[in-house]
Amino acid sequence: MATKEEIIQKGKAAILDFDGDAAAEVAKEAIEAGVDPAELIEEGFTAAMNEVGDQFESGTLFLPHVIAASEAMSAGVEVLTPELEKKASESKARGKVVIGTIEGDIHSIGKDIVATMLKIAGFEVVDLGRDVPVKNYVDKAKEIDAQVVASSALMTTTMITQTQIEEQLKEAGIRDKVKTMVGGAPVTQDWANKIGADIYAENSGDAVAKLKSLFP
Repeated sequence: MATKEEIIQKGKAAILDFDGDAAAEVAKEAIEAGVDPAELIEEGFTAAMNEVGDQFESGTLFLPHVIAASEAMSAGVEVLTPELEKKASESKARGKVVIGTIEGDIHSIGKDIVATMLKIAGFEVVDLGRDVPVKNYVDKAKEIDAQVVASSALMTTTMITQTQIEEQLKEAGIRDKVKTMVGGAPVTQDWANKIGADIYAENSGDAVAKLKSLFP
């Protein structure tokens, strides 16, 4: 039987080859071998997606490649989801998170990974998808009594809209009831400070660690 390291490397290779069938096979193999699904996602699939993202930024890969890699990862995660849900149900619910990619932005890979990792960590996650109007974050947060409103922005032009989330949550009278979290390639701690967001998440691991410390 393959070692955990070999399975994780195979997971990484499947995403880099844009091969959803291979990703699903590796996911099955990981379950049979007793490998923690979260580790395969974080160290295999996510690590590969980060490489794909870097290559996209540098112009060696293009949007169709990014979408193909993302679909391959989804195929792997789909196989792992029942296992993840078992784990999540064993850990107590930590809080409700509303997450989405900001209006005008159609990139969803980073946000998808954060949503998946938060579910594994025991958070109840409502994923609004991508290109999400600010009003939808506010409405959903009110509707489910969310503890966290998280937005991802992958472009400097859409990042500005994260300011409106802060403003509209205040207007709705619920800003003091929620923590706001921002992330995405151009987003920094300085930006979070400037707009008044509570949390800046550099990546999925950082997002999970920071929310776990707030909601132990």
